Amino acid sequence: MKGLVLSMSLVLGLCLLTTAPAQEAMEGDDKPFAEANIVLQLGDSDAETQARVINVANNLIKHYGGPDFVNIEIVAYGPGISLLYPDNPNAERVSSLLASEVKFIGCMNTVDTIARTTGKRPELIPATVPVKTGVAHLVERAGQGYVIIRP
Repeated sequence: MKGLVLSMSLVLGLCLLTTAPAQEAMEGDDKPFAEANIVLQLGDSDAETQARVINVANNLIKHYGGPDFVNIEIVAYGPGISLLYPDNPNAERVSSLLASEVKFIGCMNTVDTIARTTGKRPELIPATVPVKTGVAHLVERAGQGYVIIRP
């Protein structure tokens, strides 16, 4: 019995070791000098709101002295997913933020709903990081110490 408990402990320990790097990568450790971890949430298709989110991201990068000093994610869900369409009017500005290492997170529940209701799955920019549920991603990030902002 003692050997079985030891074996199970070893297996559990190995499982934890293999999942730890993935969790670290999700927590923004790719920027060791970052002073802030920020998520901007976008649930609106309104062009003015989308431009405001992009402006806030750019202002944060300037405020912190460059992209190496701040982790920024933009989580698009619901009608806000349109920011991640390749033909979005803000596509050039999105590309600029991608060059500054801003991560664009796309809600796949939203994409699945659009596909189901329209019969056509929307195309997203290749840099989109898919998550099952955008709002759940916001909750997880809040638990990891990220500041959640809705511009």
